[in-house]
Amino acid sequence: MIKLNAESRGELAPHYDFIVCGGGAAGGVVARRLAQAQDVTVLLVEAGGDERIDAVRDSTIWMSNIDTARDWRFRAEPSSSLNGRSPALPMGKVLGGGSSINGLIWARGHKHDFDYWATTAGDTRWSYESVVEVYRRIEKWTGPDEHDLRGRDGLMEISLPARPVPVAEALVEASAALGIPRAVDLNGKTMEREGGSGIPNVTVRGERERVSVASAYVRPFIGRPNLTVALDSRVDRLCLQHKRVTGVELTLADGRAVTIKANREVILSAGAINTPKILMLSGIGDEAQLKAHAIDVVQHLPGVGRNFQDHILVAGCVWEYVTPEPPRNNSAEFTFFCKSDAALATPDLQPVLEECAFGSEITRAQYALPTDPSVAWTLAPGLVRPESRGHVALTGKRADDRVAIHANFLSDERDVTALVKAIEICREIGNSPLLRPFVRRELMPGPLKGEALVTFLRNAAGTYFHQTGTAKMGRDAMSVVDAQLKVYGIDGLRIADGSIMPAITTGNTMAPCVMIGEQAADLIRREHGIP
Repeated sequence: MIKLNAESRGELAPHYDFIVCGGGAAGGVVARRLAQAQDVTVLLVEAGGDERIDAVRDSTIWMSNIDTARDWRFRAEPSSSLNGRSPALPMGKVLGGGSSINGLIWARGHKHDFDYWATTAGDTRWSYESVVEVYRRIEKWTGPDEHDLRGRDGLMEISLPARPVPVAEALVEASAALGIPRAVDLNGKTMEREGGSGIPNVTVRGERERVSVASAYVRPFIGRPNLTVALDSRVDRLCLQHKRVTGVELTLADGRAVTIKANREVILSAGAINTPKILMLSGIGDEAQLKAHAIDVVQHLPGVGRNFQDHILVAGCVWEYVTPEPPRNNSAEFTFFCKSDAALATPDLQPVLEECAFGSEITRAQYALPTDPSVAWTLAPGLVRPESRGHVALTGKRADDRVAIHANFLSDERDVTALVKAIEICREIGNSPLLRPFVRRELMPGPLKGEALVTFLRNAAGTYFHQTGTAKMGRDAMSVVDAQLKVYGIDGLRIADGSIMPAITTGNTMAPCVMIGEQAADLIRREHGIP
């Protein structure tokens, strides 16, 4: 037995039935659901530490976690489509993963998203009709349910923000006046239709207590004898015998390297950057890239690390308050979904209220934006159905070698066109008569047109923190997992995280990742006869 640190609880055994690599929005769910069977042993490995700190618990200061030890601090490679910029790509490195440091918006995704997944995977398990039932099991929804689509008895407590800032209601009214209908519940029928505006669902208890996968799923089970949680422990590689995964190589918090065996399966839930990295370091990926780093090829899967997608968030359209208003709840109490082009089948835009002056590293200085969050508010244009695709590549064969993330934001001109439209819509809403009680003056960007507006966009565009797609589910040559989330050509290995998305969902990705975790746990339990 290997003694773990105090926060990790207990000792590390030489083998477990299941090893879950990553304690985020999907991995934490898988570990909890498997550990519900008392005769099944589960090891949950999390590279980050304990989430029980004020910066995580307090929903109003979630941004303070970015670029800290609770963030992997990834950056994209410099890109000409962003005027040579290298935007930050925040990703949770703490128990609960992104659900412990994100903006707390619970967005299920659009009907068309999941029906596309089902078609791509060839399995109705992933259809909208099916995943709605999974969401109903997950949710402990405290708001209105107009169409019996929501769950009331699940583990994830989801609510409407208590007493949103007054500008949020004005934004709902102004959006409705522009033809974007008010939605009582943005996870109701809105996600089957053309879009809508309203106060988002949030994973907040009361006014400022975060509800994460760590607090809802994992913490209640820590201390059970069949669940071991190893914090501050990195998964370096998978152990393979022929083409079967038999365990994992770990680096523990104290720097020791250990190998732990898996009696049944390993589940990779390390996220859309680290999951492909672990696969490639283990010899699973594109043959040419593996050979370039002198890695023995176990399984040629050219799609590993490809199909990188992220929602693009523009920082942003900013107005100075008439009367300062401190942020409340999750500091993002308004959003809307609409189409940049009426011919589209699904809403592709999701701007969001940021209750501060939100700027990029360039625009913040260029426009001299205030640092006091109570002084200004931002309507940040967002693109949630991007056409741009990127990829993740190795830079070396060691576990501590960084990965090169070619995000390629705005590399497809269709995304530029859509986000120019989003900026115009946000400025029209923010400068409308209904917002005048909350606007002393517009701070950014002003009435830019043509190339000046595109230049602003390329200087302001970044991420919504929703990296996905790099180990996609499907049946074509670039697919990495099948509909059962099993890695093609490899036994004893599944992937359960945002990397399996064939196409990114319409809206924030925490909820779909929790759903993926539930689906994965169902598949595993059924195959292994676990009640």
